[in-house]
Amino acid sequence: MATASKKPAAKKAALDDETRLVKDLADILDMAGLAELEYKTETLAIRLSRSSGVAPVPAIQAVAAASAPERAGDLAANAPGNPADHPDAIKSPMVGTVYTAPEPDAPTFVSEGDSVSQGQTILIVEAMKVMNPITAPKAGTVAKIFVQNAQPVEFGEVLVIVE
Repeated sequence: MATASKKPAAKKAALDDETRLVKDLADILDMAGLAELEYKTETLAIRLSRSSGVAPVPAIQAVAAASAPERAGDLAANAPGNPADHPDAIKSPMVGTVYTAPEPDAPTFVSEGDSVSQGQTILIVEAMKVMNPITAPKAGTVAKIFVQNAQPVEFGEVLVIVE
């Protein structure tokens, strides 16, 4: 009879541990501003995802003063027509792989010339197996797409211009 009473207590303890783990993972999702989080062990798999479709974008980092050779390169890069200088450029908030469609065989989220609404998903950047939606910051027209499906991207790289 003693073992019978221990089994429900052990199941309850395991359930409490899993519940605590899910809460901790949800806290990490919130604190890190992630859109999705996946946790796997040999006996457990948990996937948390936000349904809002909006991923926070980190603030722009300050750049230290560059040396003379670097400044010369920057001057060429900042010449008129540089997409990074465009006020409506949407830049990658992280290092990862960009996807232009929700699934391999699905149509792309947007094409050049498409009208988009504020908050509409225009791309996905995968970082560490987490799919982070990149959304339109405002309503407008997709003027230029600078990336291709499954292309690696760097933090701050221009992805799209929405005018």
